Amino acid sequence: MGMFQLISNGGITMYVLILCSILSIAIIIERILYYRRRSRVKREDFMMDIKNQLDRDNPRHAVSMCIGMCKDAATPFANVVCSGLDAHSRGEKEISSNMERSIVIETNMLSRFTTVVGTIGSVAVYIGLFGTVLGIIRAFHDISKTGSGGISVVINGISEALICTAAGLCVAVPAVVAYNYFIKRIDNFVTDMELCASETLDFISGKQK
Repeated sequence: MGMFQLISNGGITMYVLILCSILSIAIIIERILYYRRRSRVKREDFMMDIKNQLDRDNPRHAVSMCIGMCKDAATPFANVVCSGLDAHSRGEKEISSNMERSIVIETNMLSRFTTVVGTIGSVAVYIGLFGTVLGIIRAFHDISKTGSGGISVVINGISEALICTAAGLCVAVPAVVAYNYFIKRIDNFVTDMELCASETLDFISGKQK
């Protein structure tokens, strides 16, 4: 069968799966590019630069320079450090609260649209099975309506109906793999942000003493 014939035999379920596939692929590409842009700077090197800047300059100018470095880095952990440095003249509790809020904001940005991919990965198989059930029902209905058939007719109808199941698996498997990958990347980003928040608080506390 050609591609268009497969889609036609699958019925309306195939169009739903195609829409899910397009949406899933678009989000996967967008998230991969987003994570790649946010991971150009290594946390260890960045924090070493921040520490060196704070150690060799007067506190006010050093903080101003570090905030500029954070904005240039454009990574989630750099934004967390920036929020902590913005509140460097206040108490440790307020500095910590600033960075915690920044972590929540950055985590929400990192996880945007990922639940859509996870949902598609979960339901695509069931959509395919639903299409298969409808196809089998249609095949048996056609046989009973014409009053003629046989094993070859039944097998042909079922084989066409199973196209939806195969399509559902083709949509679900990449979506599930991508969703698990996104969760792992987000966990890594969150770990980096929490470590940077802790280190920044230590740096600021050390400068205030």
